[in-house]
Amino acid sequence: MAFIKIIDESHAEGRLDRIYKASIERAGRIANILKVQSTNPAALQGCMNLYVASTVQDNEHLSRAQREMLATVVSKTNDCYY
Repeated sequence: MAFIKIIDESHAEGRLDRIYKASIERAGRIANILKVQSTNPAALQGCMNLYVASTVQDNEHLSRAQREMLATVVSKTNDCYY
């Protein structure tokens, strides 16, 4: 079985702490997919920026609901839990 080292929210500092707090504010929790990137906050921040830009931020072409639906369909098609 694989083991991935994570930094729990109780031990998060600096940039990671800010990312975790933003996640809790946005989603009410910290998803495991974020925690597995916790040892590299710069990479985690890049992933979060991509997520926010593609699903959360205003877009002149698609509503947020449409973007979330597309993300859901792609995840389901790829057999991805998230």
